[in-house]
Amino acid sequence: MDDRRKIGIGLTGFGFLFTFLGVLFFFDKGLLAMGNILFLAGVSLTIGVQATFRFFMRRKNYKGSAFFLGGFICVVVGWAIIGTVLETYGFWLLFSGFFPTVLGFLRRLPVLGRVLDLPVLKTILNKIAPAQSAGLPI
Repeated sequence: MDDRRKIGIGLTGFGFLFTFLGVLFFFDKGLLAMGNILFLAGVSLTIGVQATFRFFMRRKNYKGSAFFLGGFICVVVGWAIIGTVLETYGFWLLFSGFFPTVLGFLRRLPVLGRVLDLPVLKTILNKIAPAQSAGLPI
């Protein structure tokens, strides 16, 4: 993995952190906007600018891209709660196909894997991404 991708993953992580802090601090529009910018910059550095543009402009991703962009605009304008809801729905539409892969990776981590194996979380996560699809025993 080259340095550009490492920086991209770091920026994506900081984007999630800033978004989480923005929600935690009662939908602070500055933190939410910064989280969105860092997230998009991180994705662009990780997979490349052209691949990011192609991903958001695919015909099947139009709806998710529109909700994500509309939510971002609402956050910048000052309607943080409405914007966050729109962005969350757009994020779900865009990236729900990656959730089984991400959960499969997280289940393999030493500490987090044990937490995700707790009965309550395991039931919920198996509905999102069954453990068998990740090649793991249930």
